[in-house]
Amino acid sequence: MNPSDIFGIQDERHFREAALKVFYFQKKQNPVYKRFLEALSASRLSVSEPYAIPCMPVEIFKKHKVLSTNQEPLLVFESSGTTGMETSRHWVWDANLYKASFIEGFRLFWGDPSEWTFLALLPSYLERQNSSLVYMMKGLMEQSNSPYNGFYLNEYRLVMEKARQALRWGQGKVMVVGVSFALLDLAECCPADIRDVVVVETGGMKGRRRELTRQELHAILKEAFGVDQIASEYGMTELLSQAWSRGEGRFRTPPWMRIFLTEPEDPFALVPPGRSGLINIIDLANYWSCSFLATRDIGKFLPDGSFEVLGRHDLADIRGCNLMVN
Repeated sequence: MNPSDIFGIQDERHFREAALKVFYFQKKQNPVYKRFLEALSASRLSVSEPYAIPCMPVEIFKKHKVLSTNQEPLLVFESSGTTGMETSRHWVWDANLYKASFIEGFRLFWGDPSEWTFLALLPSYLERQNSSLVYMMKGLMEQSNSPYNGFYLNEYRLVMEKARQALRWGQGKVMVVGVSFALLDLAECCPADIRDVVVVETGGMKGRRRELTRQELHAILKEAFGVDQIASEYGMTELLSQAWSRGEGRFRTPPWMRIFLTEPEDPFALVPPGRSGLINIIDLANYWSCSFLATRDIGKFLPDGSFEVLGRHDLADIRGCNLMVN
């Protein structure tokens, strides 16, 4: 299987076939995932459905180099976290696969990135090395080439000025992407009617503010910026794909990524419809690392097929992504 084939997935049958191929490939070629399966007495497991594939805890990325190739990786992404916390590292052998994933994923939900101006308010990410989110935003900006593209630490007035200029001078659509605490700072410093701007929160207070529910956060931002909705991005260092929400915290995934929910006490028990559970992720863009991951995020499916992220399981260590709890 060519890893780029995942971007041709069109339906559940194609996804099932691709996921099973990736599982048997990684089961054989990934020493860390192989040891995980052996610990579960599942090394000889034969599966016929993607949602029966054992998902490895994302915390393993903190302790091990998770790779499905013995060739040296070209990149390493490192997770955010509060001071003194152990961080995850995602070793990436094929940077082009990551670029294709975030560009195609963005195009599916927002259209061609060349039509956008990107203003990235990501202080906690810019202040450290090896952020996958910064890498993604740089890649989207390269697709755009808007003269108003840029990264910002705490230049809040400049962010608002650039957003207005981009709109005024016809530089396409404008997206402000920010970590939650920075967007709150922006709302307090420079409230203004920017209803034609898409505001995207990526979650996380990084210990800098009191934790808010997503609903509370969005209500504050909508009032400050005069927008009808606040969009969201759900991603993490251990993933090379992202889920996107156009509003109300209702996330959807690209065709090569799936979410399913399991019981907190039993990782092999799927949660019935309408109930919350732990989020498990199949991300086929993780072809060269591990595509089958168990998180400690709590989620719930909605009747329209989207899902919401409700917070973190009590036993999980706090990490720098999506810490909001309902």
